[in-house]
Amino acid sequence: MKLSTKGRYAVMAMVDLARHAQTKPVSLSDIAARQEISLSYLEQLFARLRRAELVKSVRGPGGGYRLARTSIDTRVSEIILAVDEPIKATRCTEMGASGCRADRSKCLTHDLWEELGNQIHIFLSSVSLHDVLERKLTTRLTEAPAAANSDSMAAAS
Repeated sequence: MKLSTKGRYAVMAMVDLARHAQTKPVSLSDIAARQEISLSYLEQLFARLRRAELVKSVRGPGGGYRLARTSIDTRVSEIILAVDEPIKATRCTEMGASGCRADRSKCLTHDLWEELGNQIHIFLSSVSLHDVLERKLTTRLTEAPAAANSDSMAAAS
C-alpha cells in the first residue's frame, strides 16, 4: 500500500496541531513552515478536516485551528479517511457484485491484499494523535512480530 502525500501531510499537520494548539489556535502558515508543506495544500486539507469535524477554525486576530476533540480521541485512520485517502492495498476497483478483473472474476491475490488493507485500517484505527506525539508506537510494532512468530511455531508443532 502506498499512502499518498495527501494522507501523510494531513497526519503530519494534525500531529503538529496537537502539539502546538495547547493554549491558542495555530495558524496554517505556522504548520506549513514547521512541516515544510505548501500553505495552499494545507488549506485544501484543512477544509476537508473541518468538514469531517476533526478541527475547528477560530477567526479573527490570533485565529487559526484547534483540534475538535482531544488528541487521545482522534485516530490516525479518521484523518486519512477525512482527506479522501482510501486505506486499501488492492489495485482493484470496487467489486460490488462483480469481480475486479475484466471477466468479472477476482484476481488471484485479491483476498490477500484486501485483508492487508483491513489490517492497516485496524492498526491506524488503534493509533491516536496522542500515541504519535508520545511515541507510543514502538510497543505496538514490536508486539505484532512476536505474536506472528508464536503463531508460526504453534502451526509448525
